[in-house]
Amino acid sequence: MNPCTVLLLPGWQSSGPGHWQTEWERLHGYQRVQQHDWVHPRRGDWSARLEDVVADTPGPVLLAAHSLGCILTAWWAAHTRHAAKVRGALLVAPGDVERPNLAAQITGWTPIVRQALPFPAVLVGSRDDPYCSFERAQALAADWGARFVDGGAHGHINAESGLGAWDAGHALLQSLKD
Repeated sequence: MNPCTVLLLPGWQSSGPGHWQTEWERLHGYQRVQQHDWVHPRRGDWSARLEDVVADTPGPVLLAAHSLGCILTAWWAAHTRHAAKVRGALLVAPGDVERPNLAAQITGWTPIVRQALPFPAVLVGSRDDPYCSFERAQALAADWGARFVDGGAHGHINAESGLGAWDAGHALLQSLKD
């Protein structure tokens, strides 16, 4: 059996230096799913790219998504022919693209898909995320059938949160392999 390939799904503008996804890429060799345009994301383009990468990856995959990457995961899962390849998904700090301030910046991503994911998932929400309220993160976890984890007060759980390689998050990802 092939080992799991971990695919990193960054959000809007990708994940820069100091972000846990960048650290995981560096430390563990995980594969970032590169998008054609990180600044002007198009849901169809991003979903097609993820479909291609999952289809071309031998063996099972784990998804590690942040922010808009979480919204992408839900959309993609509702439309893919390759869901069976996904062993699980870690969804961190989903960006609430239905909030007026985000919807104006990131167009074409609404409505957020609300159906249960066809694979196990863990969603980590922050108590003080400026892009998604704690209650909204809990509601998305429930809609997606994901186990909800209280990520404490760590903002958007990104580089500015100062988590570095975020060992606690990595342990959550590893728990999805079982």
